[in-house]
Amino acid sequence: MAEAAMDAVRRELREFPAAARELCVPLAVPYLDEPPTPLHFYRDWVCPNRPCIIRNALQHWPALRKWSLPYLRATVGSTEVSVAVTPDGYADAVRGNRFVMPAERRLPLSFVLDVLEGQAQHPGVLYVQKQCSNLPTELPQLLPDLESHVPWASEALGKMPDAVNFWLGEASAVTSLHKDHYENLYCVVSGEKRFLLHPPSDRPFIPYELYTPATYQLTEEGSFEMVDEEATEKVPWIPLDPLAPDLARYPSYSQARALCCTVQAGEMLYLPALWFHHVQQSHGCIAVNYWYDMEYDLKYSYFQLLDSLTKASGLD
Repeated sequence: MAEAAMDAVRRELREFPAAARELCVPLAVPYLDEPPTPLHFYRDWVCPNRPCIIRNALQHWPALRKWSLPYLRATVGSTEVSVAVTPDGYADAVRGNRFVMPAERRLPLSFVLDVLEGQAQHPGVLYVQKQCSNLPTELPQLLPDLESHVPWASEALGKMPDAVNFWLGEASAVTSLHKDHYENLYCVVSGEKRFLLHPPSDRPFIPYELYTPATYQLTEEGSFEMVDEEATEKVPWIPLDPLAPDLARYPSYSQARALCCTVQAGEMLYLPALWFHHVQQSHGCIAVNYWYDMEYDLKYSYFQLLDSLTKASGLD
């Protein structure tokens, strides 16, 4: 009796993502030719938890005209920034049976630019991706070149952003598949970002496993070692690479449907809270994103229920 009931739960969970897709997930990420009004943004995108790419939202930013690698060198080249360093470009990702975080170095931005332009070498792959509002805290000289928040989004969401982050890195720097509890407005200033997205409703097909957390350490010889974090709980993370999924190990993922989009310079991606995303970039891409904390409302509770049922049923 209990097993029959659990089979019924598994069947419903497997059918749920397709039903959700049919009702409310777009076949492709739609484009808006101009920023929406606060009302339209909230009604048409935030409430239904739908992504979109917004054109002509940044054209008044001086950054769009000014930010280039030479400009950054002249303006903030001597400033030290936090830089994630990894052997293969994957920070915060599963490697073997570990969830591995990057080594972190404080480097002058001019040195990072030298590496990007091939004028200097550094072991591994460099990515300025500190988050935690690294733009105002580490590079305040750049703030006059853009807005401290997105006014129409702040009005719609009824709050200011929790963080404003600056991103700059090599083409081989990749963000592994994950989700955030933020409404994310991701603005590409130079180059392009490639996003692979899954709606929260695909959760039954997306595997999580528990991993011992570790951190890369860079030796004096320039090699990388994984050092386990002491006395910490295991970290749930997605082991699957959506660009080359191991379907023999994770066959359910074949039923998930990713949306892929490229965000070009001058465009803004609205990435709703709880959407799974995997990110690649062009070499030397410069971007800024605004994180607004999500509302912990019924949508959040529904996702937590979906997550818990997926785990309890053994689909995970």
